[in-house]
Amino acid sequence: MAQAKIQAKMSDAACAKFSRTLSMADRSGRLLESLDQLEMRVEALREAASAMEQEREWILEMIQSLQNGQEMRNICSGEREELDLTANRLMGRTLAVVISVGTIRSPQQEEALRKATSVIDEIVKKLLDDMEGGRRQLLALHAACVTEAPPVPINQKFQAIVIGCALEDQKKIKRRLETLMRNVENAEKNIKIMDHQKLETPEANGC
Repeated sequence: MAQAKIQAKMSDAACAKFSRTLSMADRSGRLLESLDQLEMRVEALREAASAMEQEREWILEMIQSLQNGQEMRNICSGEREELDLTANRLMGRTLAVVISVGTIRSPQQEEALRKATSVIDEIVKKLLDDMEGGRRQLLALHAACVTEAPPVPINQKFQAIVIGCALEDQKKIKRRLETLMRNVENAEKNIKIMDHQKLETPEANGC
């Protein structure tokens, strides 16, 4: 009789233990599913923030382009002053929007990013002295960041540096170079326009 009770208790304990194990496995599975769903939301959040960051950069670039464009020069000073005030107000409101998407980097990726940034900064410093030479250098750097075969020489050394950067940093480096090249192109156009611009009478501008 006693032996039967002992065996019964052992059997009940085994069943209870087995049930708890299943319950823990189910709970673990549910938690893992929740984490998987959260991971997708995190990635969506980062992508949305990155898109907003690019939109902010584009808006700032467009405001600067309008302020420095030929159309702004073709209007009288009074209207230009009012437009400048509006553009500066929009610039200030845009700069007040702070978006930051952090990137997790290894020490090697940190060093690669530092080197890539340094190379670009050095070219930017020399742009005013040699805009055409700087533009060619920027094209060579940008060619190192694209997958398709570019029609310009590639800066092989810079390419090796960029490959060592984190993927998100590679995208940001490429975007920065594209923005710089657009700014240089616009600056060159404005210089040519100003160089060939003829003097106009106030009546021609409607002022």
